[in-house]
Amino acid sequence: MKLTFFSIAIFASPAVAFVPSALNRATSSLHAEVDRRSFNGVAASAAAASVLGPVLPASAALSTQWSQVQIPFTDTLYDIDFDTKDHGYMVGARGTFAETNDGGLTWQARSFTNLDAEEEVTYRFQQVSFKGGEGWVLGKPPILLHTTDEGKSWERIPLSPKLPGEPASIIALGPSKAEMTTSSGAVYYTENAGRNWKAQVKETIDATLNRISSSGVSGASYFTGSIVNQVRDDSGAYLAVSSRGNFFLTWSPGQDFWIPHNRGTPRRIQNMGFIQNDLKKGVWMTLNGGKLFISPPNQDLDKEETTDFVESEIKTGGYGITDVAWRPNGEIWAVGGSNTIYVSRDGGKKFSFDNSANKIPGNLYNVKFFKDNDTGFALGSNGVLLRFTGDEVVLPKKKKGLLG
Repeated sequence: MKLTFFSIAIFASPAVAFVPSALNRATSSLHAEVDRRSFNGVAASAAAASVLGPVLPASAALSTQWSQVQIPFTDTLYDIDFDTKDHGYMVGARGTFAETNDGGLTWQARSFTNLDAEEEVTYRFQQVSFKGGEGWVLGKPPILLHTTDEGKSWERIPLSPKLPGEPASIIALGPSKAEMTTSSGAVYYTENAGRNWKAQVKETIDATLNRISSSGVSGASYFTGSIVNQVRDDSGAYLAVSSRGNFFLTWSPGQDFWIPHNRGTPRRIQNMGFIQNDLKKGVWMTLNGGKLFISPPNQDLDKEETTDFVESEIKTGGYGITDVAWRPNGEIWAVGGSNTIYVSRDGGKKFSFDNSANKIPGNLYNVKFFKDNDTGFALGSNGVLLRFTGDEVVLPKKKKGLLG
């Protein structure tokens, strides 16, 4: 399937549930929804407690590098982004949408007035991206929302039913500019706030792989699936994983097609990302069974070949690793099932367990750090939001003996 330029002017089919019926952008004011979503703490169920990660003995030092932030939701959280050092938004399942004005210390529930309560709760908002007061929110069933005033008001952007695949990611690039990808590998760019989108890749991933049937990439021939976990680095390069987890792909600006790569292991890929958000510095890869691999620097991922990976020493007890992120100082943090957290201070050679979330039930899915203030957040199920607080370690108080 070849990808071409398209305009929202042709999206006149009212049968598509996620396209506004009149194609008029309904501008919505943002307001608190205290009466609709009352505050709920994170409930600890017996079932969740039974799958908690490794528990340190009572005499062990208690890590306070991450602290839980109380929020007005108990649904799964998917993404977080900041417009300034203090102002940001968070999105998640069942219409979860919240705003902070103090760097993430406190959060207030928000909603879109052009989505009624019953409609909004059906959406799973998966991505939020801001730059210079302009922001985008992407969700499922397919919905795209846009703001130009720091989130005070939002408009719904029509999406074409002819898109190859479903919208998968969105990133704000400046005034009226954004980039969107789909589950079929399409990359679209707009410079007029979503009125028109221009294809950056000439064909979908399945077309590329089936055309290059002798590529030697395991699982790529006669590929008919989709891709998942699309991520973008600071230069505009993309990394994606086959929905089957049997190979991965890269694309850089100026290239006509995605480039497939062997994973170099029989284990299924769980997730992938960039080292320090730069394709040139390499990529990391998590596999089923709690494995983590990091590629050496200076590998040319613009070539169709197997990438060399080095396995990190990390004791997960079999819990899967869902995301990895670098702090500006080079420290590496990984999160995963049962709210497990790990840290490496030697470039990823060895990870140690951090027990900040040891007693919190659930799973962590996303960890992000922000350069402006070195603030970090980990998001997960059950409305769990952890905020990076620093490098303090609090030692437990010693019990007094009989002699005092």
